[in-house]
Amino acid sequence: MSLLFTDRFNYSQSYLEHGYKELTIPPAADGTHQLDKNALHIWPRGGYMLIALPNMDGSFTCTLFFPFEGSPSFVELNSKEKVSAFFKKIFADAYELMPTLEDDFFNNPTGSLMTVKCFPWTWKNQFALIGDAAHAIVPFYGQGMNCGFEDCVELNDLIVKHNHDWSKIMPEYQLQRKPNSDAIADLAVANFYEMRDLVGHPDFLLRKKIEARIFDKHPEKWVPLYTMVTFNEFPYSEALSRGRKQDQIMDQVMALPNIEKIWDSPEVESKILSMLS
Repeated sequence: MSLLFTDRFNYSQSYLEHGYKELTIPPAADGTHQLDKNALHIWPRGGYMLIALPNMDGSFTCTLFFPFEGSPSFVELNSKEKVSAFFKKIFADAYELMPTLEDDFFNNPTGSLMTVKCFPWTWKNQFALIGDAAHAIVPFYGQGMNCGFEDCVELNDLIVKHNHDWSKIMPEYQLQRKPNSDAIADLAVANFYEMRDLVGHPDFLLRKKIEARIFDKHPEKWVPLYTMVTFNEFPYSEALSRGRKQDQIMDQVMALPNIEKIWDSPEVESKILSMLS
C-alpha cells in the first residue's frame, strides 16, 4: 500500500530551479587522469556550477548544475554551437578536456533535483519507510545513501533494545530519525548554494582558513560543519545546530577590522574561544 493514501499523512516534495546533466572528461592518451585524481573539482559561476569527480579508469564524470529556464539555462543552450561557445567562454579550461562535450550534452538526459519530506514513516506497526522512500535529498553533501544506512542502524539497535516488540520499535524509529533526515535535507540544499556561489570568494576562503586553524588547535571545541557531517558520527540534527552557532561566531569574526591581516592572531583565537564558552 502507499502511505500517500492514508489519513493524516504529511508529504512534501520540492524542486530546485536547477537541473543537472552529466558530461565526461576522458583519460589522457596514456590512460591517466587529466586533472588531480584526489580532489573534487568545482567551477563555481554564481548562478550555476560544473563539478568533476574522478573515476577508476582515468576519466572524470562531470556534472553541470544549471537553471532549467532563463539566461543562461538548459532551454537557452539548444544547439551544439551554443553549447560549445558557452563552455569555451565560461569553463575554458574544462572545455579543452571535453572532446565529446556537444554529444554528451544532447545525448545525456537532464535530471531534476528534488527533496522529499514526509511523516509518519510507519503504519499500524506493520511497515516502515526507510531511505529515499522517507527522505529523498539533493546530492550536495554526498549523504543520501549514508542517511539510509543510518535508518538501518537505528532500526537494528531498536530491534535489540525492544526485543522485537514492533509496537515500541516503530514509533521510536521515526521519532529518532525524522529530525536527522530533515536536517541533512536542509544541509544539502544549503551546501549547493555554498558550492555554487561562495567557494571561489576570498572572504569564504579566509573564513574556512580560520575555522581550520581553530579546529587544528582546539578539536574538542570546534569542528567544521562539513567535518561533523562527513567524517564523524554526529547526528545530522546536532551538526546542523552546532554549525549554525559556529556560523554566528564566524560572522562576528569576519566583521572584525583588518581580519585578513589578523586572522591567525592570538586575539582572534581568544575571541572565538570566548564565544564558544
